Amino acid sequence: MNISETEFSFPAAHAGNVFGQFDANMKKIEKALHVTLIFRGDKIKLIGSEDDCRRAKEVVEELLVLSERGNVISEQDVNYALSLSQSGEVAAMTELDSDIICHTVMGKPVKPKTRGQQKYVKAIDDKMIVFGVGPAGTGKTYLAMAKAITAFKANEVNRIILTRPAIEAGEKLGFLPGDLQSKVDPYLRPLYDALHEIMGAETFQKNMEKGLIEVAPLAYMRGRTLDNAFVVLDEAQNTTPAQMKMFLTRIGYGSKAIITGDMTQKDLPDGTRSGLDDALRVLKNIDEIGVCMLTSQDVVRHPLVQKIVSAYDADEKRREARSRARRAEMDGRGENRKEKAAHRRKR
Repeated sequence: MNISETEFSFPAAHAGNVFGQFDANMKKIEKALHVTLIFRGDKIKLIGSEDDCRRAKEVVEELLVLSERGNVISEQDVNYALSLSQSGEVAAMTELDSDIICHTVMGKPVKPKTRGQQKYVKAIDDKMIVFGVGPAGTGKTYLAMAKAITAFKANEVNRIILTRPAIEAGEKLGFLPGDLQSKVDPYLRPLYDALHEIMGAETFQKNMEKGLIEVAPLAYMRGRTLDNAFVVLDEAQNTTPAQMKMFLTRIGYGSKAIITGDMTQKDLPDGTRSGLDDALRVLKNIDEIGVCMLTSQDVVRHPLVQKIVSAYDADEKRREARSRARRAEMDGRGENRKEKAAHRRKR
């Protein structure tokens, strides 16, 4: 392998942000791309193969652009830039950074952080009904909430309706004290959290009192027609086919519906078919309905979450492969028994 050297300018003011505490980001880039990175004054020297140096330069320059725009460079940003560099799409990082949906009450911009999230947001803009399916941490619910609040503030819809099935995550909570709202609040807390962060607790409360924002369990949707509303159904993997059909047939004129779910985290009783699985199969050929399948590459929580999701995905694939192998083996044994029985009858 031919070793080459590449040198380019880099402003020292952004070194701490781009390279991370104790140069953690720099070391990650060096390890991933097999280069040596030397920073002196306002120059960076890259040592490695010509192709690796080119990719490392692209990654560093994209992270610099993000830093110059006021972003705090995270480990997730570095990991995603490195994954994009494998397909030569690192420039997509700055494109994503410009797609701001709204700002939180603290002034933090809400925007897609991966290509998958960008496609999800675009589908919400273009389609009346969108299914956002993917593992934990991919921003399915949060981005849907951000789009709902943006549409509400722009008077594109008259109200926001947020719902999810009231089902325990693998454990029975027993009797919950208080009035009806107090009983369902624990199941809807993730939706409240997102609303508080983006809209602010005071504004959220005022709109709740006016009936302009409604957070309710899915069972309360029966018999209603939801016109001029932005409706978000969260945790859709825990719906039954009947509940999903009921929800989808509530959508009225001027409304938009987002259905989010994670196929790997179903809390339904054993043997119960998921309404989300059913809907994706039945509605796959309807053009007005968008489906966005997010993956572990779209996880934007702590990088460890991405590793956990990937590990579970790999384990699930191994289990499915073993199950297919066992079924094939059992089918083979069955065929052998049939052949032996037929042979005995002939004798």
